Amino acid sequence: MKTDWKFIVQIFLTFLKIGPVTFGGGYAMIPMIEREVVERKKWVKTKDVTEVFAVAESVPGAIAINSATFIGYRLAKVKGAVAAMFGVLLPTFLIVVVLSILFLFIQDNPIIESAFVGIRAAIVALIAYAAYKIGLTAVYDKTTLVIAGITAGILLVLHVHPVFIIFSGIVVGITVVKIRDWMGITTKLEKGEPLEQEIHDQQSDNEQRTSKQVSEG
Repeated sequence: MKTDWKFIVQIFLTFLKIGPVTFGGGYAMIPMIEREVVERKKWVKTKDVTEVFAVAESVPGAIAINSATFIGYRLAKVKGAVAAMFGVLLPTFLIVVVLSILFLFIQDNPIIESAFVGIRAAIVALIAYAAYKIGLTAVYDKTTLVIAGITAGILLVLHVHPVFIIFSGIVVGITVVKIRDWMGITTKLEKGEPLEQEIHDQQSDNEQRTSKQVSEG
């Protein structure tokens, strides 16, 4: 299959634009990634990009690089992954090199110190917004709300390692779904997914509507 290099370049340029906004860590990049690849480019659906973020956080490495690589691969396989990864890395690498040189000369400047006060506060807002956007698709019923609440409480009180939290989430998710299936309760695996009863009712309504139209015809 012939490589669409124009599309590869688009992927690279898109993530090249996203890269410079990673102040405060990869979590600050999440809203920008979602805005570019979901809302503007429409390359990936919202629920799919949320799954990418979940997987990117579950493996070693920075979530910014992992997310870009995963999305790039989904768009154009290995070439897309490489383009997205370098697109994110290049501006960050150059900015860090320049700032490292400049910081040696201006680190005691009161204006620079004041600027960092505002930057740190803004980064908190970006991370909170990213958590809110992910929460819209990840927390959609009582079960997911309880799991999220208990997990947040454990992290705040016990300071458990994130790896333990991730594996615990896997075990809890599988266990809850199995128990609900055993009890005959259907579990929504995605936000907006209709339950079996809702599907059955809709099919019945469609059949009745069709029968009525045939009889009237």
